[in-house]
Amino acid sequence: MNNLLILIPIALGLGALGLAAFIWSLKSNQYEDMDGAAQRILDDDDAP
Repeated sequence: MNNLLILIPIALGLGALGLAAFIWSLKSNQYEDMDGAAQRILDDDDAP
């Protein structure tokens, strides 16, 4: 029972940390151009 008093706040803290990181990534536009990276792989920029 004493273990739960330690593990529950740790789990809630890690969950809040993950949620904060996800919200930060949304606000910093990390998911804006999902198709651009896939198209840039296919472009051939090497000059012969």
